[in-house]
Amino acid sequence: MSTHIVAMGGGGFSMSSNGAPTSLDRYIVDLADKSAPLVCFAPTASADNATYINRFLMAYSGLGVRTMVLTLWQGAAESVRRLPEADVVLVGGGNTANLMALWDVHGVSTVLRRMAEENGRTTVFGGISAGAACWFEGCLTDAFGDLRGWRGGLGLLPGSFCPHLDGEDRGAVYTQAVATGMVPGGFGVDDGAALHFVDGRLSRVVAEREGARALHIVPSDEPTASGVLTEILTPELL
Repeated sequence: MSTHIVAMGGGGFSMSSNGAPTSLDRYIVDLADKSAPLVCFAPTASADNATYINRFLMAYSGLGVRTMVLTLWQGAAESVRRLPEADVVLVGGGNTANLMALWDVHGVSTVLRRMAEENGRTTVFGGISAGAACWFEGCLTDAFGDLRGWRGGLGLLPGSFCPHLDGEDRGAVYTQAVATGMVPGGFGVDDGAALHFVDGRLSRVVAEREGARALHIVPSDEPTASGVLTEILTPELL
């Protein structure tokens, strides 16, 4: 059995125009490889925003899954206790630093690490933006106001992650953060694209729209590299 992690730069039901599930949502659900998998939505990074929760419930109600929501503002103890029952844990976007702080305080980080290490079952983790960055050792985030590199995260995946690569000059800021060592080398991913890791190794790069990119950016001492080497990862269109 394997642990799958699907890190979306953006996209999915969170960013669809009518709140409908997209091919990335279906891709994540299919990885559970079972009928009616239990999908747990974690809206921690958005402060358990009720509108966001309702969008998830509406979007996933037609995907043949069972649903639950990890809530930390109300009923946290029971919600965390039930978390290991989930076949899929889907993490929403928002503030990455607040997400990690609350997960650490409530023991969610410990539970997720145990789920990732559990033998005998397939576990699927996924997320968008903050919900994708949280699986790495570091990320580019606006959690502190400005865009900056931040070494925080569960560390289930090595390196760092930059969501929404195609917006807000994130590419330039992320490249600089890697070049200066503020964050380790890693991946920048456009809205609509995602990285699929299996047991910690990159397995596929997928996209729900044409033109979405993913980049692998690592530090370099080569004189002509301007501090980094960049590899273009061409996604498979779902």
